[in-house]
Amino acid sequence: MTRRPFVAGNWKMNGTKESVVRLLHELKHGCERVEVAELAILVPYVFLAEVEETLLRTQIAWGAQNVSSEKAGAFTGEISAQMLRSFNCTYVLVGHSERRQWYGETNDIVVKKFFAALHAGLRPILCVGETENQRNTGKTLQMIHEQLAAVLDFTDNLSLLNQAVIAYEPIWAIGTGKQATPEQAQEVHAAIRAQLQNANPSLAAQMRVLYGGSMKPDNAESLLIMPDVDGGLIGGASLQADQFLQIGMKCNHSF
Repeated sequence: MTRRPFVAGNWKMNGTKESVVRLLHELKHGCERVEVAELAILVPYVFLAEVEETLLRTQIAWGAQNVSSEKAGAFTGEISAQMLRSFNCTYVLVGHSERRQWYGETNDIVVKKFFAALHAGLRPILCVGETENQRNTGKTLQMIHEQLAAVLDFTDNLSLLNQAVIAYEPIWAIGTGKQATPEQAQEVHAAIRAQLQNANPSLAAQMRVLYGGSMKPDNAESLLIMPDVDGGLIGGASLQADQFLQIGMKCNHSF
């Protein structure tokens, strides 16, 4: 099965109303240059209305960077999956390394958010990854396995996961100036694919696994040619329309 490449931009906590209007219009008028890859942007909640209005009839999907595990109720400051659906969101990040590190999100919390998103009709992008210390002590594959297993072991109906995406984030390569080599990325992506294969061969064949460690236009192609790298979760480069679209354009021709 050929998996469609997927390039998703995570804006993190960046942008103002004025800068976002400008960025969205640049994306809207440049996205047709991306002929093969699916594109999506994951934006702060406060910009969802502007995103929906600007991108509604374009090829770019959108979503949020976090979601509550609860459907509704007295949870001040939280945003539910149904609220995101009302803004025509398609995707939502769950378990991003920054949520795990700075906001104490455990595997159990991530699993609850993952399935809350799925059951509401969103497509969760499950983030998994290791710290520099974990890599240096040879625990990379163990950590990835545990984070993914938490989701896989939660349900007997693995067909529910068909709409989900996985993003591998080598935490030590995010915003540090360090980069995982294409071979390092492929090793982890192949291990993720093997774990999926053991759980459900059909799921392994169709689930896209993105690389999320400082992918930029100058290193994107060397990563995207790896057999188990199906696209990228883009951080800083997604705040520049031309850079983001350049990464998407790397997928215009099959490798």
